[in-house]
Amino acid sequence: MDQSILVAIARFPDRGHAIEELARTNEDFRLLCADLADAEAAAVRWEYSSLPVSAERSAEYRELARDLAAELAAMLDRHAQ
Repeated sequence: MDQSILVAIARFPDRGHAIEELARTNEDFRLLCADLADAEAAAVRWEYSSLPVSAERSAEYRELARDLAAELAAMLDRHAQ
């Protein structure tokens, strides 16, 4: 299974089956999962950076990850209907 799908499942563990199902059939959903995985990874990288802007950048990527997670949840909700 693609790592980005596992990141989405980690974010929504109770919706793992629905995530796997939608990821198999919807390229936009897979791309959104990849964006979420990238945003979360970037947040962690910035968190451990020694650069003066690291805290600000980490917070920005965490906010982006929250927004992407909300989009994923909305897609999952639409798919469930």
